Amino acid sequence: MKIERFEDLECWQEARNLCKMVYSNVGKGNFPKDYRLRDQITGASISVMNNIVEGFASQSNPEFIRFLSYARRSSSEVQTCLYVALDQKYIEENQFTVVYKQAGKCRMMIDGLRRYLVKQKAV
Repeated sequence: MKIERFEDLECWQEARNLCKMVYSNVGKGNFPKDYRLRDQITGASISVMNNIVEGFASQSNPEFIRFLSYARRSSSEVQTCLYVALDQKYIEENQFTVVYKQAGKCRMMIDGLRRYLVKQKAV
């Protein structure tokens, strides 16, 4: 199956889910008052989606691989921000776990796509 639209990429779909999860959590309790952390985690979750799209739109495997690396880093950034939110008691442990796992799922899917693109480049 040929991917013609970025919306068809499973890693982008999962990144969109991650972004929704992050946004649903930053509006609760004292989280909205911590502007720096709130902006950092929402920005990182948006960056996961945006970097996947930017790489896809480049229509170049080397560029796509490069932007997928950025998306991977942003998913890790979401995870580390989640620890800060947990430590500050802005997020409950169960929600932390759900969102943390989603960020990890995104990273794994991004890694899979990166491996595929690298392999295509080598052929």
